[in-house]
Amino acid sequence: MRTYFLKSMWEMTALPFEERLRRIKAAGYDGFELNVQDGVPDNLPELLDKYRLVWAAQMIHNTVDEFQKMLQPIVPMKPLRIVLHGGRDHFSNQEGAAFLTRCLMIEREIGIPIAHETHRYRLFYSPFVTRDYLRMFPEIKLNADLSHWCVVTESLLEENDDVVELATDRAVHIHARVGFQEGPQVSDPRAPEFAEPVRRHESWWDMIRGKANARGDQDLTVVPEYGPAPYLPALPYTQQPVADVWDICKWQMERLRKMWNL
Repeated sequence: MRTYFLKSMWEMTALPFEERLRRIKAAGYDGFELNVQDGVPDNLPELLDKYRLVWAAQMIHNTVDEFQKMLQPIVPMKPLRIVLHGGRDHFSNQEGAAFLTRCLMIEREIGIPIAHETHRYRLFYSPFVTRDYLRMFPEIKLNADLSHWCVVTESLLEENDDVVELATDRAVHIHARVGFQEGPQVSDPRAPEFAEPVRRHESWWDMIRGKANARGDQDLTVVPEYGPAPYLPALPYTQQPVADVWDICKWQMERLRKMWNL
């Protein structure tokens, strides 16, 4: 199984697109994840060939109609994954089930895995809601961003091993960001005070990779997705970020490569 490390373009949107690719390639990533609402260049296939990179398309939509409309021009550009930041946390079970039913139909049509993101505000905001949907839909795949569940449950999921087990069974994409009981992103995962959250998250990511390999998956995509300020804590008044996001993401990639002997 091939493990691809993708750089999130979250904090890079001010740069010209090709400059982003040059930096991503030079830093040792295999590709990138792009929120398509930020714009996708028409010559993306040529750029992917030029820099020998792969990509995942992140899409943020409340409704399936929005998702399907914006998906059409993306499919020919052959992303490894569609990462769907989809639905809403206030959906009823019936509304959520209808949303997922249509998403599965689209996934079968396009032949590209759709990884539903475990994210606050969205359909899979809670481990318990997610558990119910995963039991209802055995084909649903996840983008495991379990940092959000730490905030929702105000824990490191110590009492939720059953839900974590189910979620790691379904994950095909990882947002490798360390959260903690009070936030979806620690200020700096390299700091010793965050050793326990780092250990917990890395144990989940290791489970995901092991299960994907055991299933015989062709690939796993991993994004060290630490966000810039204000997602990253900043000092009051000056709004100076307390750490460098680019350095943290690169550190997280290199740490996982070492952990997995890649």
